[in-house]
Amino acid sequence: MDPGFGRGPASFEKGRPMAVKERFHFIDQFRGLIGVMMALGHSNEYFNHVWFHFKFWDPTFPNGAQFGLRYMGYLCAPGFLIMNGAMVYWAFIRRLKRGDNVWHARWDFIQRGLFLILVQLVWVNSAWGAFSRLRLDHFGIIATIGTSMIILSFMISWKWWARLSLAGAIYLVYPFILKIPHNPDSWTHYLMEMFLVTGDFNLYPVLPWFAMALVGSVMAHFWFESWKSHAERSKKSMLIGLGLVAVAVLVRLGRGYGNIFPYSEIFSWSFFIDQKYPPSLSHMLWFTGEVIFFVGLFCRIGMHNNVLKPLGFIGKVPLFFYAVHIPLLAIFTRRLGIYYREGAVIASFVGWIGLLLVMYPLALWFGKVKRKSKNKLIQMI
Repeated sequence: MDPGFGRGPASFEKGRPMAVKERFHFIDQFRGLIGVMMALGHSNEYFNHVWFHFKFWDPTFPNGAQFGLRYMGYLCAPGFLIMNGAMVYWAFIRRLKRGDNVWHARWDFIQRGLFLILVQLVWVNSAWGAFSRLRLDHFGIIATIGTSMIILSFMISWKWWARLSLAGAIYLVYPFILKIPHNPDSWTHYLMEMFLVTGDFNLYPVLPWFAMALVGSVMAHFWFESWKSHAERSKKSMLIGLGLVAVAVLVRLGRGYGNIFPYSEIFSWSFFIDQKYPPSLSHMLWFTGEVIFFVGLFCRIGMHNNVLKPLGFIGKVPLFFYAVHIPLLAIFTRRLGIYYREGAVIASFVGWIGLLLVMYPLALWFGKVKRKSKNKLIQMI
């Protein structure tokens, strides 16, 4: 999922790299937060008995703790896509400044996108079931990220306002697209689910999530180029994030356009947990705003201390972290039959802590391997 994020705002003359400056640590740290939150959500999936009774798209939960545990994970997919779009933009700009031509840079992202799709189909799908069978009939979040990367590679050279305009158009039109009828018994439903709607084949249709990657590429223009100081990055990011959240609240209050699930009362559980599969407009706006806000907040925190530094080690190897922690959970619970969906909130947290105790040193180790290795496969992971 990392398209070659560099080491910060390096200065380049055409075809000749100059001195490399700082890495944007707040980006790594936020990606690390997403990874840690995602691990908690997946621990919840394997240890919490609630998933015998509820579906992923169900907004009702028996108590506040169960609601909070589920709602926490809603930040992860938008965070993945927005960060991926930002990294594609920054890596693309750096390649051009090193003297690469546009097609060479684009081809690199196409290869990486295809690799992510392959990882989803061959590794991740099987990992969920502890490698009990090869499952090629599912197109999940990693494949959606890879597809979005490929599409974005053909638009990444557009002006930022053109990419923002396209993203805005997708956000606004998508609620109408969801009303397009399709036959679930026809082969065409695979195309519909790949790009437009949610189903068993794909919970993450490409179109709305690609729009978030576009937003990430736009924010990267400001984070890495236009805004020259951490103070400016943090302040403006938090203001933009809060503004988008405010718009999301207004859309939700309207109860019509941009909403999928109804809610019982304003600011009730059901008010906040609007549909993710596929995402409603209010969901997209809310979590796009949250991601941008938290990036700004992490930038602000990093100006004063290094308390978030440990998250950065996970954020530097997000695909490795994702691809390894799922089979660890699945093998422990489903293959070995240890406490599979026998607990609740506390069990989810205990499993999460145990998982991090294993994954954190693995992430540190692989980060060192990746930093030293010139192997293309290792660089893609």
